[in-house]
Amino acid sequence: MKLERTVAALVAEARGKQHHTLADRLAKALGAVAPRPRQAPRAVGGSVLPDKVRDLLIERPARRSLEDLTLPPEVEGQVRDLIEEQSRADLLRANSLDPRHRVMLAGPPGNGKTTLAEAIAFDLGVPFFTIRYDAVIDSYLGETAARLRRVFDFARATPCVLFLDEFDALGKERGDVHETGEIKRVVSSLLLQMDDLPSYTVIVCASNHPELLDRAVWRRFQLRLELPMPSRADLRRWLEHVGADRRALGVDPAALARGLEGGSYAEAEEFLLDVKRKIVLSNGLPNVVVAQQLKVWKKRFGPKAGVAIENGRQEPDPTAHSDT
Repeated sequence: MKLERTVAALVAEARGKQHHTLADRLAKALGAVAPRPRQAPRAVGGSVLPDKVRDLLIERPARRSLEDLTLPPEVEGQVRDLIEEQSRADLLRANSLDPRHRVMLAGPPGNGKTTLAEAIAFDLGVPFFTIRYDAVIDSYLGETAARLRRVFDFARATPCVLFLDEFDALGKERGDVHETGEIKRVVSSLLLQMDDLPSYTVIVCASNHPELLDRAVWRRFQLRLELPMPSRADLRRWLEHVGADRRALGVDPAALARGLEGGSYAEAEEFLLDVKRKIVLSNGLPNVVVAQQLKVWKKRFGPKAGVAIENGRQEPDPTAHSDT
């Protein structure tokens, strides 16, 4: 068993360094991987997935880097540390140290947890895999744990970012009297699988309800990062970062951020897309279109939202000076 793990690690390291010939020879010598068929189905991002996990994982193309995101400074700093540790893992291992590779992201939906996991994969230059819960979770006793083992066996031999969204679906508190014995066994199996992951595989878990997670699950994560709802200042920085400035929309970013306050980044992004569609289709004035869409936003998020701009006229923002 130790020999198999050692060779599997060598295969993964060789593939990570693009030494595919060496990796194939090691894999064939071990007998762990069958020869690849010419027309093997490919995941979205282009990786060839083995039959045993083809229905359990989805590969998402990683297109956005850390530079494309607007993050709280402390979160960005810790993620950059993680990327540096992974990028210089050889130096750490030469000093009997391993890079951190287990990350928990917590916070309300729509504030960048999935995008941050994607950015980590992009900056590390490794595949980005997401577990398909609909395929992994099964009603039959023991089948869920067996499928999880197949996923983690694949991840152990493949340098990647393995993303588990809505992690509370798997990592629930085992002391919950409302949960069945099966889910408790799944949590125990999951903890063992996480402990056995090599440091070249980065596992990123996300939860909208971290309070539901088992306490032993929390202990496994070396980085625990919170992505909260954006403040007005956060939204202003994000608007400026994505190019939604006065020149593009005819609206001051500080005033627009005040109007969008109360929504998530995902909702603000959808707002901008709606504005751009209407500008293109109606050939209307950008500031007028923004004002019209803010009225819709106001109905959705309450009377305090969308007050900065009305009928194409900008109201002064008394706190704009504090957002810089």
